[in-house]
Amino acid sequence: MGRLDGKVAFITGAARGQGRSHAVRLAAEGADIIAVDICEQIASVPYPLATPDDLAATVKEVEALGRRIVAAQVDVRDRGKLRAALDAGVTELGRLDVVCANAGICPLTDETLCSSFVDAMDVDLGGVQNTVAVSLPHLGAGASIIVTGSTAGMIKGTTDAMGASGGVGYSLAKQLVAKYVEVLALQLAPHSVRLNAIHPTNVNTTLLHNDNVYRAFRRDLENPTRADAELAFPVMQAMPIPYIEPEDVSGLVAYLASDDSRYMTGLNLRVDAGAMLKAPPSF
Repeated sequence: MGRLDGKVAFITGAARGQGRSHAVRLAAEGADIIAVDICEQIASVPYPLATPDDLAATVKEVEALGRRIVAAQVDVRDRGKLRAALDAGVTELGRLDVVCANAGICPLTDETLCSSFVDAMDVDLGGVQNTVAVSLPHLGAGASIIVTGSTAGMIKGTTDAMGASGGVGYSLAKQLVAKYVEVLALQLAPHSVRLNAIHPTNVNTTLLHNDNVYRAFRRDLENPTRADAELAFPVMQAMPIPYIEPEDVSGLVAYLASDDSRYMTGLNLRVDAGAMLKAPPSF
C-alpha cells in the first residue's frame, strides 16, 4: 500500500526535471497523474524547454509503475486551456486530491521592453495562480496544494543581484509566491485544504544548466563552461555541494501530498542544503 493510493495528482511542468520527478514519485506512492507541460519554446527563454517527446517519456515512466496518467500540452499562462485539460483529466480519473504548481522558467535575458521580465512573472507567478484557480473547484477536505518556489525568492537582495530583467522577474515572482502561499492558506484552512511551498536551492535541471546561468555564476569568464560554473555553484549552499537533484525535492512533495502532513499548511519549506543559513530570508 502506498501513501497516495486512490489519490489523483495534477502536475504542471511535468515533461522533465522536477515535474517529471514529482510525477514518478507520486505514482510510485500510488497516485494517478494529470500531467501538463507547454512543450514548446517561449521566445525570451534562452535554453530549450521541454518537448512532446519529453512529456511522452513522463507518461511511459508513470505507466511503467502501473498507474494511470492523462497528459496534455498546455501553457500555464492560458487559464482557459489549463482548466479544460484539468477538467478532462478529472473526468477520466474521477477526482483531484493533490496539486503541484511546478511549471517555471528563469530567462536570464534582457529582451525588448522587458518581455523576459513579463514572461517570467506570467509563468512563475501567473501560472501558479492559474493552476490553483482551476484546481480549487475540484478539491475537497484533505486536499494538498504544493507550489514550487525558490531560494531566489527568499534571500534578501536577490532581485537586485539577478541583473537581467528576466532574472529580476523570476526572483520577484518567487518572492510573491511565498507571500501568496501564506495568505491563501489561511483562506483555505476552514475547508481543510492545505497549501504549502517548497523553495529549492540550485537543482540539477536545464533551468540551471545553461550558458546564461553559467555566466551569472562566473562573471570573471567570458564563456564559462559547465565545469567552470560547477566550481562556483557550491557558494550557494552551506553544505559542500553544487546542487540538489529533482528527486530530493520530490521526497518532500510526496510527504506534503500525503496525509502524514495533514496539519501542515501555509509553510514556505526549504530544500536548500543550508543556503538560507548563509543569507537571512526576506520573509
